[in-house]
Amino acid sequence: MSALSGSAGLLLAGVVLLAGFAPLGLPRASPAAPPSTGLSAASNGSAVGNFSAALDRIVVLLGAAGGGLLAIVWARVALSWFSNDVTKKIQAKDRARDALVGTLLFSAALSGLIWGLARWVLTGS
Repeated sequence: MSALSGSAGLLLAGVVLLAGFAPLGLPRASPAAPPSTGLSAASNGSAVGNFSAALDRIVVLLGAAGGGLLAIVWARVALSWFSNDVTKKIQAKDRARDALVGTLLFSAALSGLIWGLARWVLTGS
């Protein structure tokens, strides 16, 4: 029972640690004021503002969910890495490599690096 509670504690610590690194607190650029077209600001800006806020919230939730998933992956690597069994340590090296690649891809996807690279390759700008 103590090994299970130790694993749960390690998992919880990993989630808390990665939650601190998740992009939840990054400052967001404020949307520019819509150009004056004679329409009321409530009918013109609120729908766009609500949609942008909804998309921002979805990105934050996906980041938080991905951070939790990465915490579970890295906790599994850590549990295998600090084991006394040699075969588990060998498996931990493979899992660590896979977890690192997954973490880098996830970070690139959230930061927009993948989108920017695809745009650069397709459009040249």
